[in-house]
Amino acid sequence: MVSEADCLFCRIVAKEIPADVVHETERTLAFRDIDPQAPTHVLVIPKDHYRDAAALAAADHGLADEVIKAAHAVAEQEGIAGSGYRLVFNTGPQAGQTVFHVHGHVLGGRGLTWPPG
Repeated sequence: MVSEADCLFCRIVAKEIPADVVHETERTLAFRDIDPQAPTHVLVIPKDHYRDAAALAAADHGLADEVIKAAHAVAEQEGIAGSGYRLVFNTGPQAGQTVFHVHGHVLGGRGLTWPPG
């Protein structure tokens, strides 16, 4: 597994920091956001460390697909797949990325307006 010692999400994958895990596969992990912005707010990450969505897409053929499939599995499990959910990948500081380990936000359970933020 590729990880970075000072990465919060790598430490969650390594079980050094507790998280409310809701879904896990061999290469992905999904856990509840500690500052939820919707009734359902789950973060889905690859277990290997990639800085952002662009790095993930460039580095590992197929893993981005697995992350999105895991996000949909979370939406189904949380009961929001039918009514709709938002999947957001912030890439870079200008987009609001604060943890530099690629992660998708699965948001749902309420009406989500557009444009966001």
